[in-house]
Amino acid sequence: MGFELRERWSAQPLWARWVLAVYLIGLIEGTGSHIADLVRGGIYAYVAFHQASLQVFFVSLVILDPLAAVLVGLVRREGIWLASAVMVLDVSANWWGNRHWLRDDPAQLLWLLPITAFGLFVVAFAVPLHRAVAGAASRSPAALPAA
Repeated sequence: MGFELRERWSAQPLWARWVLAVYLIGLIEGTGSHIADLVRGGIYAYVAFHQASLQVFFVSLVILDPLAAVLVGLVRREGIWLASAVMVLDVSANWWGNRHWLRDDPAQLLWLLPITAFGLFVVAFAVPLHRAVAGAASRSPAALPAA
């Protein structure tokens, strides 16, 4: 598995390896952040978000973020799509759940900038990264028919 994984990473163009690495860093940081929230607040860590659906979603990120990170780390196309979907939902949920700050104290929204920037990065690179990973997979020796 280790050799095959090394081959998958090395088959990617340099830019794609960098993008995959940024995906991994962001997803692992998100996992750590959500785990820390749950350690501090337990199942009610997200009670400040009044909608139960937002609370459930943020708790579910303890599973979704690392799952996406593992799939991205394995250079799987599914990981790219999962990371994109998770980030679109995560950024949207954060902005929706904190929308009251737009009126009350807009400066409080500054903490949303890093997650928003990462979410935009993930979505902006989703299609080109998917193409690069798919192209590398089709060119790899393991994907070629045996002679």
